[in-house]
Amino acid sequence: MIREDVLQQLTLRYNDLTRAGRRVADYVFANREKVQYLPITALAEECGVAEATIFRFCRTLGFEGYNDFKLGLAKSLNRAVSSSAQDFELYGEVQPGDSIQEMCKKLYATDVRSIAQTLELLDENSIRRAIQAMRGAHRIYCFGQGGSMVMAMECWARFATVSGKFSVIGDSHMQAMTASLMGPDDLVLCFSYSGATKDMQDTMRQARNAGAKLVLLTRFTKSPAAALADIVVLCGADEGPLQSGSIAAKMAMLFLVDVLFNEYCRQDLDESMRNRERAVNAIANKLL
Repeated sequence: MIREDVLQQLTLRYNDLTRAGRRVADYVFANREKVQYLPITALAEECGVAEATIFRFCRTLGFEGYNDFKLGLAKSLNRAVSSSAQDFELYGEVQPGDSIQEMCKKLYATDVRSIAQTLELLDENSIRRAIQAMRGAHRIYCFGQGGSMVMAMECWARFATVSGKFSVIGDSHMQAMTASLMGPDDLVLCFSYSGATKDMQDTMRQARNAGAKLVLLTRFTKSPAAALADIVVLCGADEGPLQSGSIAAKMAMLFLVDVLFNEYCRQDLDESMRNRERAVNAIANKLL
């Protein structure tokens, strides 16, 4: 299949699609920018079809699966953006011809927008419930995969300055084994931008079956991981297939970590200050 223009291919094969497939095609045509950011569960719900229909739709177009289709769509849209004379005003994409100053301004605008979107999505009740669960937990594990693992480590490093009950595990096999041995007094802070990472879902199921509580930091409420979590905390920042692991998405996640950290400390300021002083003193002689 020629993938230079996915939308053109979709137009040519439109009559070959089933009725449900055409419903998906119509949605893609009307929401071409939005679709590249949606997980398969969200697109299926938007179109009113089953996930299997989305998969068959992608296979009919010659793609191996949904992620392959999204990548092709993103490449197609990216070429269209690059050929536009209004790239900067419409999309803010960094282009080869940009000066360093123009590039910096675009990146700054993107990062700031991701934090602003996160602030708009912030649900105070979700934050309160998450903090209450964290305060009541005996042990708290920070889990993630790929780029989200970096966020899990950042979260652990932040909270390690005020509490010894936080820990981080990087290997997915060790995460699964640890999760299987958890109990009702344990809590997992799960980091997954898409909420669709298979290894994360497997680990969350293990922890859930063992009785642990699950707090998920993610972009999408309608995702497999969100369905497994007890509490969902949403971040902003739209990230397409060609932007996987983007700094903007990490900025949004870091903002949530900062919110959780500060609210956690506010629940017992005296204890937090004592622990922070002890942590600082522990490394004081290691600094020049």
